[in-house]
Amino acid sequence: MTLVLFLGVLIISILLGLPVAFALLLSAIALMLHLGLFSADILTQSLINGVDSFPLLAVPFFLVAGEVMAHGGLSTRIVRLAASLVGHRKGGLGYVAIITSVLLAGLSGSAVADAAALVSILYPMMRKSGYPEGASIGLLASGGIIAPVIPPSLPLIIIGVAGNISIAKLFLGGIAPGLMMGVALMLVWSLIMRKETVETSPKASGAERLAALKDGVWALLLPLIIIGGIRFGIFTPTEAAVVAAVYAIVISTLIYREMTVKRFYDILVGAARSTAMVMFLVGAAMVAAWLITVAQLPQQLAQILGPLVDHPRVLMAVIMIIVLLVGMVMDLSPTILILVPLFMPIVKQAGIDPVYFGLMFVINTSIGLLTPPVGTVLNVVCGVGQAKMSTAVRGALPFIGAYVLLLVLFVVFPDLIIVPMKFFAG
Repeated sequence: MTLVLFLGVLIISILLGLPVAFALLLSAIALMLHLGLFSADILTQSLINGVDSFPLLAVPFFLVAGEVMAHGGLSTRIVRLAASLVGHRKGGLGYVAIITSVLLAGLSGSAVADAAALVSILYPMMRKSGYPEGASIGLLASGGIIAPVIPPSLPLIIIGVAGNISIAKLFLGGIAPGLMMGVALMLVWSLIMRKETVETSPKASGAERLAALKDGVWALLLPLIIIGGIRFGIFTPTEAAVVAAVYAIVISTLIYREMTVKRFYDILVGAARSTAMVMFLVGAAMVAAWLITVAQLPQQLAQILGPLVDHPRVLMAVIMIIVLLVGMVMDLSPTILILVPLFMPIVKQAGIDPVYFGLMFVINTSIGLLTPPVGTVLNVVCGVGQAKMSTAVRGALPFIGAYVLLLVLFVVFPDLIIVPMKFFAG
């Protein structure tokens, strides 16, 4: 009854158009009234305590770092480097998009920002060269969702806080599956390009490639600094966010000299607004998570899924199906904050590695960024590229299929994630 009440109030509130944060608070209040625990003081205190978390300090700094990279010249140099390497191949601009999306993922950690940057730079070039509209916009959108998986990643920070999972291990564990997602995109793109006749660029000379590498080396150093610093214990993920922000500001102002005072001010204002929204959502989710624990909702869920506890892979498959369906109608962060506190106790009971579960959850919810009716990234790329949603959806379907197949492989063979994770973690 308690589980039905919580989910019922939450779903109805969202369907009525309430922002997810308010829907979570309303669900929490409904639980408090049902349990006879309602107190405005407790509600307020829990809301404040929910965001009183050191790891969450990484959010504003990574937001600033990502925006500075996008507007300070780092993104364009990454594209130029990738184009010099593979731009001459058949379907070369698609491979440029994939390589760039993987490299940008190691810079910004934002699917929306990466997808918007890819579309604004590469989509006009792809259309001019005769690439199919649907496949092009679908590929660019699909490349953008690698960002939440490869560190630095805001969703990995959020799921680390929501599930009490090591953020450092999540960061190191996200490298291998993120690279596999890039390989999956390349395989699908190569199949699509077999039937297409498109214009190819001249092969870059060794001197041109070297020049592109020299120009982009400052941008390439950032993910190495972040991952290396975390791997060798030089700084925590939160401190890595500060390092990333400072590094991006220094490079964009002193080396590339493309960051103006006006643009930097706009970036700070935008980051402050985004941080406020994220923090309010996290605070509301933590209130709901506390009441979920008090009301013993995980135990009720465990009774439903209890027969699967002795079969971890089947349990993971069922959870991933649920998350995939929820991700189609809800954005990434709310899905994490609502479902992770519910699933984490039974995941631990089944002996599933929490870091593996966290990575799988983020990969799954990232796919939801491509699926209608919400499809945040699809909406962004259609807006930036002025493409029809129906065209983008059709174009993205083969890449969504590849991601889902990859997700299935990760469920059947967990070591595909766990072994590389342990390797990078040492």
